[in-house]
Amino acid sequence: MVSYTTESIRNIALVGHGTAGKTTLVESILHHAGKLATPGTVEKGNTVCDFDPQEKAHQHSLDAALVNLDHDGVHINLIDTPGFPDFIGQAIAVLPAVETVAVVINAQTGIEAVTQRLMERATERQQCRLIIVNKIDSDNIDLPALVSQIQDAFGRECLPINLPAKRGASVVDCFFTPAGDSDFSSVITAHSALIDQVVEVDEELMAIYLEQGEDLQPEQLHAPFEKALREGHLVPICFVSAQTGAGVAELLDIFVKLLPNPLEGNPERFLEGDGDRAAVPDAKQHTVAHVFKVMIDPFIGKLGIFRIHQGAISKDSQLFVGDNRKPIKISHLFHVHGKEHPEVTMGIPGDICAVAKIDEIHRDVVLHDSHDEDQIHLRPLYFPTPLFGLAIHAATRGDEQKLSDTINKLLEEDPCLALEHNAHTKQTVLRGLSDLHLRITLEKMQQRYNLHVETQPPKIAYKETISQKAEGHHRHKKQTGGAGQFGEVFMRIEPLPRDAGFEFVSAVVGGTIPTSFLPAVEKGVREALQEGAIAGYPMQDVRAIAYDGKHHPVDSKEIAFITAGREAFLDAVGKAKPIVLEPIVNLEVRAPADCVGTIAGDLSSRRGRIAGTNAGPRGTSIINAQVPLAELEGYESQLKSMTGGLGSYSVELSHYDPVPPEIQQKLHTAHKKQLES
Repeated sequence: MVSYTTESIRNIALVGHGTAGKTTLVESILHHAGKLATPGTVEKGNTVCDFDPQEKAHQHSLDAALVNLDHDGVHINLIDTPGFPDFIGQAIAVLPAVETVAVVINAQTGIEAVTQRLMERATERQQCRLIIVNKIDSDNIDLPALVSQIQDAFGRECLPINLPAKRGASVVDCFFTPAGDSDFSSVITAHSALIDQVVEVDEELMAIYLEQGEDLQPEQLHAPFEKALREGHLVPICFVSAQTGAGVAELLDIFVKLLPNPLEGNPERFLEGDGDRAAVPDAKQHTVAHVFKVMIDPFIGKLGIFRIHQGAISKDSQLFVGDNRKPIKISHLFHVHGKEHPEVTMGIPGDICAVAKIDEIHRDVVLHDSHDEDQIHLRPLYFPTPLFGLAIHAATRGDEQKLSDTINKLLEEDPCLALEHNAHTKQTVLRGLSDLHLRITLEKMQQRYNLHVETQPPKIAYKETISQKAEGHHRHKKQTGGAGQFGEVFMRIEPLPRDAGFEFVSAVVGGTIPTSFLPAVEKGVREALQEGAIAGYPMQDVRAIAYDGKHHPVDSKEIAFITAGREAFLDAVGKAKPIVLEPIVNLEVRAPADCVGTIAGDLSSRRGRIAGTNAGPRGTSIINAQVPLAELEGYESQLKSMTGGLGSYSVELSHYDPVPPEIQQKLHTAHKKQLES
C-alpha cells in the first residue's frame, strides 16, 4: 500500500518559455525536499529531468519529464515541460494530469510566447494557476514593472503571495505571517490585497472581515483560497531564484499548504455518449485513468504514463484499453522519476503511475475496468497544427520497414508530429511545428534507432477547396470478355464554411444506385479528396451530394462505383472554381527595438500584415504579424542577419486563405508536369 492518501497528493505542471529555468527549479525543489544531496545543472548534463542524451547535448528540455517527492506529509507529482514553441505539444499533453499549472516566468525576459499560450490553455481548461517568477537575483531587472506586465496580460487577479527581499537573496511571506521588508511594494499592502481577493468568494467570511475587522487566520482562509483558485479569481505570484535556492522553501510550503489536491481541483470532464461527466476521485468507484504520455524506453519498451482520475489500480488489476473488448492484466505498476521507474503495488485516485510493455496502450486512451465505460473519452485537447514538412525515405535500401516502425514510435510519443503519404508524388512527408522540431526528430531517429534517412526540402501544407456549387457526372463501363464493370453517378457539390471538413449526402431515390453501393461512391469521393484536383493537395470544406445514377444487375460492382464516384466528383470540382488554400500563421518576433523598421519592411515583402508592435523587456520590441507560411522560407537566417543574431520568432497556425492567382497557376502547372512525368 502507498503511504499517502488522495488528500495528500499535489499534481503540478511547470510550464513556461524556454530559458525560464524550469529544469533548474525542479533540481532545487528536489534538493530542498531532501530528494537530492546536490542539485544537478543543465550545463553539466546531470539533471533528473533532462536525462535524454539529446537534451544533454542541446542543453534544453525536448520532452516532458516527471518527478515525485514527499514533503511535510504531502506527495508531490511534478512535471517539467519543454519551453520552446517547437515542443509545446509535450507541455499541452500533460495538462489533463494535473490540478495546478505553475507558469514559470524569467525575470529577465518577462512574458514570452509560450508563457502566453500555456496560460491561455490553462485558463480555457479552468485549471488552477500559479505564477513563479524565477531568476529574481539577476542584474538589471525591474520586478515591479514585471508584476504590472503580468497583471496587464493575465488580469488583476494575479497577486504576489510573497515578495523578493535583499536584492533577490530571499523572499518575505505575504500570506501566512506577513512581516519584514521587501525589495519593492509593502508586505502589508500585498497581504491586504490577497485577503480582499480571497474573501470575495465567501460571503460569510467577507462579513466577518468587513464588519468585525477581525484578522483572519490562514486556516480560515484555506477553503476560500482553494475556491478562488478553482474559479480563477486568484492567481498567486511567487518569487524564486532556482540557481541560489532563494524562495524555494517558501514555494514548497505553497505547494503543500495552498495548492489543491485531487479532491479540490476542478475535475476533468469525460465525454460519454451524448453527454459528459466528471470523474470522482474515489477508490471504491469504477476505475477511470487517462494515458497522457507514452515513452519508448530503450530498456523496458513502451511505457504508458497515466493519471488515475477515479478508482484504484493495483498489480494484477484487469483493465480495458479504450473500446477494446479484451482486458489487459497489470503485471507491474510504476512511478516515474526522471529516467527511473520504481515499482509500486498500488495507484490511488489522483496519483500518476505507469505500465510497461502493453502494445494496446497509446496516448490519450482511457483505461477502465467496466464494459459499460468502453465509449468514455477525455474531452479533446487541441494541439498546434504541424505545418513544416520534410519528404523522407530510408537512406539504406531494405530499411523501409524499419523506417515505418520508427516513425510509428515517434508519432506515439509526440502529439505534434504527423505523417502523410502522397500517392501522386509517392512521397512520405513528415510534418512538425518547425524546422527545429523536424531536425530534432531526425536526429532522434539516428541516435536512438540507428536509422539514417534522406530528406527533400520542406513542402508547404497547402489545401484545396471549391468556391461555388456545381454538378458532375461519370459513367464507368468496362468490358473485359468476362464479367464487366458498370456504375454511373450524378453528383452535386457545394462549398462548406472554412474548416468544416467534408460531408457526404445521399439524395438518391428509386434505387437508381443501390444502398449497398453508396459507401463505394463515398469512398471514391474521399480518394479524390486526398489526391486533390488542381495541385495535388488534400481537399476540404466540400459537401458532396449523390443524387442519381444507374446500375447493372450483373456488372455493377464496388470498384465500379468507387471509380464512378471519384470521377463524378472531379468532374464537378472542375466546374466549381477550385482554389488552393495556403496556411497563414501568427508570427511573433522578438528583436532589439531599433530593428523594428527593418523587420516590418521585410515582413511586408513577404506578404505579411503587421498586427501590432509592443515594447518588450530590456530594450526589445515584440512584433506580431500574420504571414503566409510559404513566405517564411529562410526567415530564421534572414532574421539573424537583420538583428545581429539577437532576434527570435515563433509561429502558430492562424487560418487558411486562398493563394494569389499567380501562385495557384504555378502550383497547378507544377502538379500537371509531375503527373505527366
